[in-house]
Order: sequence, then C-alpha cells, then structure tokens
Amino acid sequence: MTNRPAIDLKEVHLSLGEGAGRVHILKGIDLEIESGTAVGLVGPSGSGKSTLLMVMAGLERSDSGKVVVAGSNLSPLSEDELARFRGANVGIIFQSFHLVPNMTALENVAVPLELAGDRQAFDKARRELEAVGLGHRLGHYPSQMSGGEQQRVAVARALVVQPKILIADEPTGNLDDSTGAQIVELMFKAQRERAMTLVLVTHDPSLAEQCDRMIRLRSGEIEDDRNRSSAPARSQAAEVGA
Repeated sequence: MTNRPAIDLKEVHLSLGEGAGRVHILKGIDLEIESGTAVGLVGPSGSGKSTLLMVMAGLERSDSGKVVVAGSNLSPLSEDELARFRGANVGIIFQSFHLVPNMTALENVAVPLELAGDRQAFDKARRELEAVGLGHRLGHYPSQMSGGEQQRVAVARALVVQPKILIADEPTGNLDDSTGAQIVELMFKAQRERAMTLVLVTHDPSLAEQCDRMIRLRSGEIEDDRNRSSAPARSQAAEVGA
C-alpha cells in the first residue's frame, strides 16, 4: 500500500449561488485520507458534508485550494478529463439511486464500462450483480425492483469499475433499517476485500461508528476528526447482514 494519501485537500474553499445569494459552503478545508480506510462524514444539515464529498468526486469544483484524489490534481482538469478520471478511479453511490429508468439492472451496471469501451462490460456487470445478490434480477427495470434492490444495483454499478475510492452520499437514507444494514455490509465488505478507500456521508451515528475515522463538519469547517475502534462494530454488522 502506498504512503500517498488517497485524498489530499489543502485550504479548499467553495461558494455556491450568485450575487447576494452566494453562500460560502466550504471554508478552508484541510484533510488527508489514507488509502484503504473507511471515513464517515457527519454533521448537521447545511454543514457542507455532501458538498465536500462532491468535491472529492470531482463533481464540484473548489474556488481555491488543492484537491488531489488518487494521485491526480483535479483543479486543472477539463470536464471530459474529470469524467475519465471518475470512470477509472471513483465509484459513487447516491441516496436516490440515480438509475436509468429505461435500462435493466444489467444495462445500468454495464453503463460505466461501456462508456470506457470495455468489451467485457456485460460479463463484468453480471458478476457484480450476482455478488450483491441480484443474479436473478438482471433483466428487471428499476420500477420493478424494491428500494433495497435498486440500491444494490447502484452499489454494483459503483463497484464494477474496480474503483480506488468508493464515495457514498447517505446510501441508506431512503431505506428501512433492515435493508439499510444489508447495504452497509455490502459496502464495507467490498471496501475490505478490495482494499478501497471508502468515504461516506451519513446522518446515522451507528453507521459512522463503523468507519475507521469519523469527521464532523459544522458551517463548512472541520469541527472534529477522530479515529475510531471499528473492528467490533464491523463484526456486528457482518453478523446482521449474514
């Protein structure tokens, strides 16, 4: 494992909106995240945690500061270059699934590989869907699946590119407790087995406590940053998801 951090942010500022409505969201964020660790971002609504996550994914551009992810400085990259960077390095899971409604589960998972020109896109997508327990739902559309099944498809889509970094924004926010626990275990299992870096935003303290490190934001600044003893919590989660 390299000593280079998976994510390295220095004095990152970001404002959103125009004119009098412009709001300073991130205020001088300094943050290093080691490769292969799981990090939970917590904080009240409006604290900037989801925006920070999007900066890490290259979906939002900082106004100033340094954003280095998986060894790449994102600031000078064009939109096309950022898209290629994400396709090769970052898997993203959203709260609202973001599946393409007129595509089957198999097609949804294959999309990022197809865009990258991978001739084995559908074979790889099938294997990922089987790994998340949806081998029997390959030909079903999102409207034919439960919320938990749709999020499993989203997890498979995020993992199919074999990302170095997995980013999740409230991945259990639209799910009941039991289904959410299963999705959590899928993510942590993949993170452990593939030695990925996992960064997730959550309002759920029990989910954040399963991470190696928990970072609390308030008003666009890091209020607290602590390592946690995560082994017992993860073991319990594994038993719940078994």
